[in-house]
Amino acid sequence: MKRKLLKLILFIAFIWAFLYINNSWLQTSKYEVVSERIPKAFDGVKIVQISDLHDATFGEKQSRLVENVKNLDPDFVFLTGDFIDSNRYDLQNSLNFVKQITPFTDVFYVTGNHEVAVNKIDEITQALKELGVHVLMDESAEIEKAGESLLIAGVQDPLIKAIYPPEEVVAEEIDHAIDKQKDSFKLLLSHRPEVFDVYAEKEIDIVFTGHAHGGQVRIPGVGGLIAPGQGWFPKYTAGMHEQGTTKMVVSRGLGNSIIPYRILNRPEIVMVTLKNS
Repeated sequence: MKRKLLKLILFIAFIWAFLYINNSWLQTSKYEVVSERIPKAFDGVKIVQISDLHDATFGEKQSRLVENVKNLDPDFVFLTGDFIDSNRYDLQNSLNFVKQITPFTDVFYVTGNHEVAVNKIDEITQALKELGVHVLMDESAEIEKAGESLLIAGVQDPLIKAIYPPEEVVAEEIDHAIDKQKDSFKLLLSHRPEVFDVYAEKEIDIVFTGHAHGGQVRIPGVGGLIAPGQGWFPKYTAGMHEQGTTKMVVSRGLGNSIIPYRILNRPEIVMVTLKNS
């Protein structure tokens, strides 16, 4: 009886440790984008992407998440949607992270579907603006350095216009955000990876997306199991993808929502370094 009880305790401990590591142990994925289109003044620029936080907590007042980002010494931090979770809305918990990183880096933000679903976009964006975050609502910011520039654009999650197909909405939003600045090297923040064809058609240089949560469960040698907007065995759940002249980075994200656990899919911080070829 004692032996059976000990085995049960060890099994429960193993499951607890497995789930803790899969859902709390932060991982950083690093990529380089090399292009002659990258202005020489921006050679070596580091961009950290934080996506799908979903009000998750990493240390007291997000201390572990802040420390990991700070150690990467980013020039920019991109927040690519689902900063909060519509099922357990706790804006202050997520703001605890932002208020600690804005003193040392420029932060850019776009909405995800959860910001739209909770119907508090104005409250969220105003709080972020007060902390110095650049909120991009179908608009862009031209960043200048040593006489050269690049464009950072951002589009709202297409759920904001739920009556249209997402591809159509995103295409219209990109046109509005970029306007006449089509010759610049373009970085786009957009929550959804499933409309990759639109990004490629618009010839965006690098797109930063999330939303897929890495497929929630990752199967070795196969990839993600399921993702919103893509269904079972989705194509775009992690890593960098290329189509034409467009590269798309898909963050696995940090938090969870309806499905409470990640399996073989640790919470991810993404860093992209720009290299002039």
